[in-house]
Amino acid sequence: MTWDVLSMIGTIAFAVSGALVAMEEEYDIIGVYILGSVTAFGGGAFRNLLIGVPVSALWEQGVFFHVALLAITAVFIFPHYLLSHWQKWGNLFDAIGLSAFAIQGAIYATNMNHPLSAVIVAAVLTGAGGGIIRDLLAGRKPIVLRAEIYAVWAILAGLIIGLNIASSPWELYTLFVLVTVLRIFSYTFKWKLPSRSLGENNYES
Repeated sequence: MTWDVLSMIGTIAFAVSGALVAMEEEYDIIGVYILGSVTAFGGGAFRNLLIGVPVSALWEQGVFFHVALLAITAVFIFPHYLLSHWQKWGNLFDAIGLSAFAIQGAIYATNMNHPLSAVIVAAVLTGAGGGIIRDLLAGRKPIVLRAEIYAVWAILAGLIIGLNIASSPWELYTLFVLVTVLRIFSYTFKWKLPSRSLGENNYES
């Protein structure tokens, strides 16, 4: 039940973020629903393809789809009202969604006896895949790959679960809190990974 609640929060957060990006890009109502839905469920679809779960399993999450559609509808009808609240609480919900989905994806892969590499990739795709798809469809560079430490926390969750460091319920809940807090710290204190640019100056002697 607890994981369902956390996953529900993550679904709402990702659906809202996708809908807001679509409205920023001035998409029509169909585009808003498509981008919101893809952000909420795209990562899970890619995870299922990777680890051998039928993609049709996503359609068994009827309640999650209904909640996501309601969230997208609310954003479309009351964009300015919800945007003010999203700016205050959106990053927190996003952190919860990232943590819950990354752990969920890693558990899926572990239960199917996949190797560590597949567990880590499943965690990343489930936790961050929806955001990557959202940005690509919106014609943006994926934020999770360039601006913030985001996917790293999903990798950490996959690594810990794949190495069987956390397996009992209380260990998984502790991991959930850890990943959520690290994500909050990373955007609060603006942590960034090292990066290099291949601009013109780099080629000058």
